[in-house]
Amino acid sequence: MPDGSPHLDPKSGQAQAAPFGAVGAGMRSLVRQMFALIGLLMIIVAIPIAFVTPILPIGLPIAILGVVLLGRNSVWGRRWMESVITRHPRVERFAPNWLMKAVFGREKRTGL
Repeated sequence: MPDGSPHLDPKSGQAQAAPFGAVGAGMRSLVRQMFALIGLLMIIVAIPIAFVTPILPIGLPIAILGVVLLGRNSVWGRRWMESVITRHPRVERFAPNWLMKAVFGREKRTGL
């Protein structure tokens, strides 16, 4: 049942408004945008870390976590990443299948 929809009272059978419906939806939206911004910051921070530590791939897991946070929590982040993949199809070849499922909810495209 979506949040904000009326719940049925078991005793009377009448609909009741969900507690904190609008406030809860606003808080969830705020938290999702914060996760998206954290993901974007992680991607930005991972680039210099990758250059500073070329032997140990410390920047790679940070960037992957940032991509997952950004793609799962914001529409604009997912659109941006899809446009990058559309412009540069080789990028998708390097992404593992589990990452494509986690971020975009789809399998990797074949034939690239």
